[in-house]
Amino acid sequence: MNSWSSRHSAVPIEQGFTIWLTGLPRAGKTTLARLLARRLRQEGRSVELLDGDVLRRTLAKDLGFSRDDWLENIRRIAFVATIVTQAGGIAIVAAIAPYAEARAAARRTIRRYMEVYVRCPLAICMQRDPKGLYAKAQRGEVSRFTGLLDSYDEPLHPDVIVDTDRTDPAQCVEAILRGFTAIRESERLR
Repeated sequence: MNSWSSRHSAVPIEQGFTIWLTGLPRAGKTTLARLLARRLRQEGRSVELLDGDVLRRTLAKDLGFSRDDWLENIRRIAFVATIVTQAGGIAIVAAIAPYAEARAAARRTIRRYMEVYVRCPLAICMQRDPKGLYAKAQRGEVSRFTGLLDSYDEPLHPDVIVDTDRTDPAQCVEAILRGFTAIRESERLR
C-alpha cells in the first residue's frame, strides 16, 4: 500500500442519502429544503439541494408537463440524486413528483432514500402562490397544472409527513431530521 492510501484508508467514508420532499405546488417544499440544507451543512455534511423549479429550467428544459414528461423529469432528478448519494453527499430534492410510480422508481434507483410528504391543503397552496400559477391554471392559461388540472398521487407510505399549514417551518425541519436519524440508525443496526 502506498503512503497516500495508507494515510487515507482509515478515514470513514460517509454514506450518502437522498431526502425527497414531495407535495403540491406551493406546499412549502423549497422553503423546507433550504432550511434543511442549511441545518445539515452546519453539521458539516456535504449537501446538494436539487430544486424542481431550477431543474425544470436547466436539466429538463426540453420537457413539458405530460405524464411521460413528468416521469422523465423525475427519472433525471433521481439520476442526479443517485450520483450525489453514491459520492457520499446528501441530496435534498424538492420536487412535486406527482405520480406514485415515479417516486417508487426513484426509491428503487437511489436506494438510500427518504420520502417526505409536504402536506398542505390545496386552498392554502393557492393562497401562497406569488407567481399566480394557480390563477392562470383556473383561467386556462396553464394546462395540466398539478393538483388542479392534473392529478397528484398522495404518498401512501411516506417516511415522514409534515403539515405546513399548521406547523412552522422550523418544526417541520426538526420532524424531517428525526425521521432521517431514525432511518440511519435502523440501517446501522441491520
